[in-house]
Amino acid sequence: MNIKGSTNIVGLIGHPVEHSFSPPMHNAAFRALNMDYAYVAFDVNPLNLKSAIDGAKSLNIKGFNVTIPHKIEVMEFLDEIDEVAALIGAVNTIDFKDMKGYNTDGIGAVKAIEEVSSIKNKKVLVAGAGGASRAISFYIAKYDAESLTILNRNVEKASNLAEDVLDSGLIGEVKSDSISEINGYLNDADILIDTTPLGMHPHVDDEPIAYAENMHEDLVVFDAVYNPNETVLISQAIEAGAKPVYGIKMLLYQGAESFEIWTGKKAPVDVMEKALRDTLNLE
Repeated sequence: MNIKGSTNIVGLIGHPVEHSFSPPMHNAAFRALNMDYAYVAFDVNPLNLKSAIDGAKSLNIKGFNVTIPHKIEVMEFLDEIDEVAALIGAVNTIDFKDMKGYNTDGIGAVKAIEEVSSIKNKKVLVAGAGGASRAISFYIAKYDAESLTILNRNVEKASNLAEDVLDSGLIGEVKSDSISEINGYLNDADILIDTTPLGMHPHVDDEPIAYAENMHEDLVVFDAVYNPNETVLISQAIEAGAKPVYGIKMLLYQGAESFEIWTGKKAPVDVMEKALRDTLNLE
């Protein structure tokens, strides 16, 4: 990559950022399209968040991805928030053209799932009620799912999120329950989305939230964890003959969405996926 005076800079802000897979993915995309852009990761202490945004504006940086712990706090330094990002209450992408914040996490999950199945009119089960679940749940609602059920160990958290999604008016039916009740819901579900960190490296031997014997063949099973690629839940889905959707796809499509917001160009998804797979040492 040849960086010169005209190069447009985009990047990532978070704390920490050194393990991010975004720089190789985006820089591969810029190379493939021969674009004069470079993607850099910036470690920003939470105390310096405002000065980081002000400084980026002054330095003519074109866009940022935003990761933990800045996704909520950064909103107060932006001029505009995308409608779904406002409902989610968190931003992971900033476009400096109009100082607007977006959340591409949920759309990343939706696009990953839609490779295998449409979401429209489907009964969707979401495990977990944290930030990832919140981002995905609002997009599931936006993409016209028939119903959404949020399962969590802390049922009150699940019920609060369910109420927020229902209040958005994007979907007519949202329920919540304890994750221990998951087997009672699986038979009727079309799509299962796991946003819990269960099975994430190095805890690869965790108990999955559901087992093959309780899954049906038409069930789409998406795990937001991408390291390892085949989580305990995904291997149960494969055993059941269900349809697995891998976490790496969410990472890929949220990146592609950010790329398009910044550049206005269609993202070279295949190139980005290859870069991700290489970085994660996948076949």
